[in-house]
Amino acid sequence: MPPSPRLAVVGNPGNRRISLFQDAVRAAGLPAARVVPWLDVLRGGARFEAGETVRIDSPGEDPEVERLLRGTDDPTRVEGTARWYAGFTAAAVELGRTASAAGAGLLDAPDELAVLFDKRLCHEVLDKAGVRVPASPTSGPGVPAVSGWDDVRSLMAAAGLRRAFVKLAHGSSASGVLAVETAGPGRVRATTSVERDSAGRLFNSLRVRRYTTEREVAAIVDTLAPDGLHIEQWVPKAVQDGRSADLRVVVVAGRATHAVLRTSTSPMTNLHLGGLRGDLDAARAAIEAAGGSWSAALTVCERAADCFPDTHCVGVDLLPARGWRGFAVCEVNAFGDLLPGLTGLPGGGAEGLDTYAAQLAALPGRATRRTDDRGDTVPTPETRLRCPR
Repeated sequence: MPPSPRLAVVGNPGNRRISLFQDAVRAAGLPAARVVPWLDVLRGGARFEAGETVRIDSPGEDPEVERLLRGTDDPTRVEGTARWYAGFTAAAVELGRTASAAGAGLLDAPDELAVLFDKRLCHEVLDKAGVRVPASPTSGPGVPAVSGWDDVRSLMAAAGLRRAFVKLAHGSSASGVLAVETAGPGRVRATTSVERDSAGRLFNSLRVRRYTTEREVAAIVDTLAPDGLHIEQWVPKAVQDGRSADLRVVVVAGRATHAVLRTSTSPMTNLHLGGLRGDLDAARAAIEAAGGSWSAALTVCERAADCFPDTHCVGVDLLPARGWRGFAVCEVNAFGDLLPGLTGLPGGGAEGLDTYAAQLAALPGRATRRTDDRGDTVPTPETRLRCPR
């Protein structure tokens, strides 16, 4: 591996993601990565040196960081994501200026992070780039704000959606996500991990539950709405062993390197909410049996990542359609690489490497891209174009 510049990681030193990245740095025989705490960034004390490569990472769940970004000391609270987004993106922009002025390089472009952390903008970018996404009446910057449950119902009805996901525009890890089903006036059901207390406050829970009255659903949505909401079609997913299935595909330097199949009995497949890792080989076989192509599925993820060419690593949530026929991209995650124990895909250039080692290995240059087995042309690093903003 060619000599690598010095590494600086912005995050919380105790964060598991940071620890795994540092482990990968040591395993690669590189000098230990320098951790710049998010508190230093938020307080204007971050400093960088020429030749450093700066990896902007998740702020994590440090109570003081939460207080500064969201105005609460309780990381389980759902509310406050609009304030978090404003604080995080402003800090990332300032961090980028500071690092660039010092002669350091960034692995995560602040302007792209701002799009990745707004589901409405990210959805529009993917759609305009020709990446298939679920239908949405809230995609893009020019759509009317969703002020509450009445708006959600009317937008769903106008778009012909009887089932939809209602998401916080700036949420992550399924926080504030409701899988909503409607069946006429007053007939509503929502599946979510949101717990509402007697005072109307919302909390993230590890237990997925159902709310079966319109009054309950409206109360939650009305509380979430000030932080910004995104609505998208609830696409029926493929099934493995009786469980709904989707994929998280990690794309590093434009190349799909890692994938995990997630399965669940609920609409949310997040592993922390009871989702399980499924059989990826069986999923690949099901795709081929349905007349599809695993290589083409990875190409969809790479094309989604192409929309963010200045972000070194993203995690793409890929939705296989019912019967494993076709795919849509649900989201692209800036910090979608926390997949402990997972090594690279065969032929993906990261065999035997975890997601963090793969990122380090790709630093000297962009990986060569493949042509998929349907013969479709896949952009090479030299011809990648920034997607329209």
